[in-house]
Amino acid sequence: MDKIRAPAVSSQRKRQRGMHTPDLSCSYEIKFNKFVIFIMQRKMGMTRRTFLMELARRKGFRVESELSDSVTHIVAENNSYPEVLNWLRGQAVGDSSRFELLDISWFTACMEAGRPVDSEMKYRLMEQGYAPPLNTPESEALPFIASKVSQYSCQRKTTLNNCNKKFTDAFEIMAENYEFKENEIFSLEFLRAASVLKFLPFPVIRMKDIQGLPCMGDRVKDVIEEIIEEGESSRAKEVLNDERYKSFKQFTSVFGVGVKTSEKWYRMGLRTLEEVKADKTLKLSKMQKAGFLYYEDLVSCVSKAEADAVSLIVRNTVCTFLPDALVTITGGFRRGKKTGHDIDFLITNPGPREDDELLQKGLLLYCDVIESTFLKEQIPSRKVDAMDNFQKCFAILKLCQPGVDNSSYNTSKNTDMAEVKDWKAIRVDLVITPFEQYAYALLGWTGSRQFGRDLRRYANHEKKMILDNHALYDREKRIFLKAGSEEEIFAHLGLDYVEPWERNA
Repeated sequence: MDKIRAPAVSSQRKRQRGMHTPDLSCSYEIKFNKFVIFIMQRKMGMTRRTFLMELARRKGFRVESELSDSVTHIVAENNSYPEVLNWLRGQAVGDSSRFELLDISWFTACMEAGRPVDSEMKYRLMEQGYAPPLNTPESEALPFIASKVSQYSCQRKTTLNNCNKKFTDAFEIMAENYEFKENEIFSLEFLRAASVLKFLPFPVIRMKDIQGLPCMGDRVKDVIEEIIEEGESSRAKEVLNDERYKSFKQFTSVFGVGVKTSEKWYRMGLRTLEEVKADKTLKLSKMQKAGFLYYEDLVSCVSKAEADAVSLIVRNTVCTFLPDALVTITGGFRRGKKTGHDIDFLITNPGPREDDELLQKGLLLYCDVIESTFLKEQIPSRKVDAMDNFQKCFAILKLCQPGVDNSSYNTSKNTDMAEVKDWKAIRVDLVITPFEQYAYALLGWTGSRQFGRDLRRYANHEKKMILDNHALYDREKRIFLKAGSEEEIFAHLGLDYVEPWERNA
């Protein structure tokens, strides 16, 4: 099937050198007599217009070279509604209402379908701007105004319905590579751009689609343009094939290993996990040893069903010694994701404050815990981006899977007979928060990471407030603002409430 795309001017010029003008003397059968198309040359160029006219004629459409009374549909590319009207006035057209004024995306849809498609609202050029192209549900096909898109993801509602995954995947690869290099500025540049494109209710198919959007710097635009032109990003491919990136990707996949440790191992000449495990001079932490021991389980995705099963275990366990406690699953699962790599729980008790060793004394005794690292409540940090100072436990739980006949074996016990492994090791983060700080902790631990960053940035820059997982501080009034729910926090910040499943920035 022929596909049409709108190349950038520079690429178009390169391709024109070897391009021959189609033979327009050929006659084609007209299959769709009721549709008479005229393609505007303005902002398109003669060569591309000629090619598109020929393509449509081959597919049975009637296409006029000149604007005439018989034309029913006018197709424009990179032209707004006012620009098309001005052009028509220049052609001495008094009444433009007799024409269907359509974006090039309608023409593209027709070519892909091999027949005329309905000229729905999403394809029409409208007074307030062009409508989102291609595959946009009618309910979302209102005029899209890029200048009204906020730079802050906390002012955008971003669901899991990502129409621009091919772009955001490339951005996230670039961002991760810069994170591995500890270049926070460039990493954030790509993460913010990815967040904006995830919000868009339509797929980007041309550079015009990102015009006026925030967070679209030159590096970002270069990647977008190449993907539009070539279907993929050569820069992202280079990163995926880079030795340092591949090593860091492997190292950080191990529970307890971060960028600092990865840098240390890489400087030692280590490149793969096999080389790390073979180096007997390395002193691994307790978390890292567990990470290697249960590596296959921990790198596999945790399903929603597994998260629900663990949730039931944790809730029942907590309620045995804290009947009034609230146990809430947070992170990606609270945002509506079907899979994840770990499960986060927030635990709070509306009654009297328990002692600091609650997790050790109770929870870890009742759950089937393979390994755990306990962090006591800490003195508040002065670091701006510090997550929080709550009592935490980073644990690996054993989730039994009855009836599962795994081919792997449990080697965690020194037994003569290999034990058939009918369980899975799952990472669980348990956080205990004071009841009065619960709303702030819930907001912070729900995420997403970018949503949280932007929420704190918005509070700081726009409201002169400091937000973290403990509280919201008004610097001008010099007071802490109390909140009993997430809705109250958004109200303090003057923001519309964003549901958890709309925070997937």
